[in-house]
Amino acid sequence: MANIRRPRRGSLQYWPHVRARKKTPVVKSWASGTTLTLQGFAGYKVGMTHLQFKDTRSTSPNKGDIVSWPVTIIECPPLRVYGFRFYQKTPYGATVLKDFYAPKLEKNLGRTLDLPAAEKLNTGLTQLDSFVSRASDVHLLVYTQPHLSGLGKKTPEVFEVALGKGDVKSKTEYAKELFDKEIHVHDVFKAGIKVDVHAVTKGKGFKGAVQRFGVSLRGHKSEKKRRANVLGPLRPAKVSWGMILPGQHGYHTRTEYNKDLVLVENKPDRVNPAGGFTHYGFVKQDYVLIRGSIPGATKRLIRFTETIRVKKGVGGLDIQYIRA
Repeated sequence: MANIRRPRRGSLQYWPHVRARKKTPVVKSWASGTTLTLQGFAGYKVGMTHLQFKDTRSTSPNKGDIVSWPVTIIECPPLRVYGFRFYQKTPYGATVLKDFYAPKLEKNLGRTLDLPAAEKLNTGLTQLDSFVSRASDVHLLVYTQPHLSGLGKKTPEVFEVALGKGDVKSKTEYAKELFDKEIHVHDVFKAGIKVDVHAVTKGKGFKGAVQRFGVSLRGHKSEKKRRANVLGPLRPAKVSWGMILPGQHGYHTRTEYNKDLVLVENKPDRVNPAGGFTHYGFVKQDYVLIRGSIPGATKRLIRFTETIRVKKGVGGLDIQYIRA
């Protein structure tokens, strides 16, 4: 008889299978930067296309040939800084110490946040020096500008971005200089490097074990059609955390490491098709091309950061053609 293999159903590589708290992905780990600059950026997923380039990599088996890669287009309107956040070290890890806001905030930001009164914004920075000595790290508080893109919405997403190498005082001064300024993606990342992509996957709702874990249906003479596994003994009456059960499928926060950032550009006509992208429209702002597919639905916010598992990127590519 053939050797029947029954490998474990489901992968523990992606865990937990729970709904994300919000559509904006949360980044919990940051790379140890080498310069004082933003360690991440964000944009909106447009769709996929492919490009062709002449392979000039010395160790590539396709050296000298024209190679085609699938890429994902992410439109990246400039970010704006609305404040910064102090962290302090405690026995239980880093905790938030204090948030400071810019003296002037845009009206659209009020669609997402409950903004403090104007007089509090002006007086808040006067207490800054008393917190610098107590803080252990500083993160920027930024928001997107979707009204500049092809999305057709006004409500911005807000999130925090770590800064690179430097002490608390230098990071604070750097953050204050970014008030009332726009940060473009080409100021943060260059083409040819590796990045980590953070996104919330497509939501598929409550699903059974067959679709959720890939369990095979049983034979037609079986008493049960979708039995997945034995949940455990009667005593103790406990179901282990790794058991295969129906539940939430999709809408999970996921991270993909070491994705190739192929192109950073501001030439929308180079990628826009004649009728625009399906379910999105036309790209109007800066955009990046990342090799391969990435999690998330069209129009969803995608965050990409400096990679924490450092690997060498592909470098500058001699791109011959991008399908529009």
